[in-house]
Amino acid sequence: MSTRIVELFGIPADAKRPGWEDLVRSQSCPFLDRKCVKVRKSVPDVSIGTCIVAHGQERLATVICPKRLQERQQIFFDCFHLLGHEPGNEVHAVPEVEIPGGSLDFVLVSARDGKVRDFVGIELQTLDTTGTLWPERQRFLHEAGITTDREDRESRKPFGMNWKMTAKTILVQLHHKIRTFEHLQKRLVLVVQDRLLEYMRREFSFGRLNDPAFVGDPMHIHAYRLLQSREANKLALRSRTSTDVAGVAAALGLQADPKVGLDVIVAALEAKMSDSTRVSVLSR
Repeated sequence: MSTRIVELFGIPADAKRPGWEDLVRSQSCPFLDRKCVKVRKSVPDVSIGTCIVAHGQERLATVICPKRLQERQQIFFDCFHLLGHEPGNEVHAVPEVEIPGGSLDFVLVSARDGKVRDFVGIELQTLDTTGTLWPERQRFLHEAGITTDREDRESRKPFGMNWKMTAKTILVQLHHKIRTFEHLQKRLVLVVQDRLLEYMRREFSFGRLNDPAFVGDPMHIHAYRLLQSREANKLALRSRTSTDVAGVAAALGLQADPKVGLDVIVAALEAKMSDSTRVSVLSR
């Protein structure tokens, strides 16, 4: 394919298989097992479905959807070593948990009889885009044999990668949250593509980043590389690094009191745990 779309609705763009029309009609995300949540602002009923795009002169594959990082639930299994887990406990991946300074994408919980025994926070971050992906999407579908609007296909509106803002935003968010986790003697894991971590290490001061990771640090960074094929693109853990509060942009102010009681977070987790949050070895 000549467009910059690398993966649409979880399927590689150069996959040698029919069914693009049915896939676009269903708008199904294989990583969520439901409709794709990346929608057009002007037409919210239409899912864009772009997971990975080619960017830069080298056209390197770049993950742009955080939901894409949930492939096979591997990111949760890769955090098990940070979780005080005992045989017989259940494991839950609880989404969207509020803590001082914001909310967490997930909290991985080890629980018994519905009660939290230990937990690890997980934040997902992919690159934000600028401009619009819609014309590239429509050109790709046209090449795949699906009728699309000519005006959309011929649009020259570009899209780009917002590297600086993405990196700065996640550092601000981490600074708000990591002090809470350090105070509670818990672990917070940032999950990113290796390309984003490489940019952050070039542009920001990471002199206190432990490589390889030190399990006792409150903040861990798990970077994943993308393995591409026509059958299925897969993410594989490439590196594990870690740091502490002093290692995250200390000059950024904290807007909420980090010394929250452990019972506050535990109560929020126990209220949201259910069969749907259980992590299964029969991963997608």
